[in-house]
Amino acid sequence: MTLEEIQYLLEADLIVGKDMSHIEVERAFAADLMSDVLSFAKEGSILLTGLTDPLVVRTADTKGLSAIIFVRGKRPSEETIKMATEKGIPLLSTRYIMFETCGRLFSKGLRGSVSKVE
Repeated sequence: MTLEEIQYLLEADLIVGKDMSHIEVERAFAADLMSDVLSFAKEGSILLTGLTDPLVVRTADTKGLSAIIFVRGKRPSEETIKMATEKGIPLLSTRYIMFETCGRLFSKGLRGSVSKVE
């Protein structure tokens, strides 16, 4: 699924990364705890979160994530936008809650980074 298709499906605003809408993604990870993202998210996944501070971008960069989607209509700070632009990490924002966002993506074939932890 491309970021452009995800943007359309989630009725999302593309905040950063207009030139990266062609990126293909196969997996997603949803969390508000960045420690969970660091522990379980797989490289190349998109991150779904309600957190909007720069730590989210740092975490995504560290894990090699493809994009960040802010749920519940959250909007990132200017500092977060600046950092994402510098690091080349697309940012999107959707008004859907996290559960609905995950369900919409899953129903269109996107899978999670992990199914369960050992």
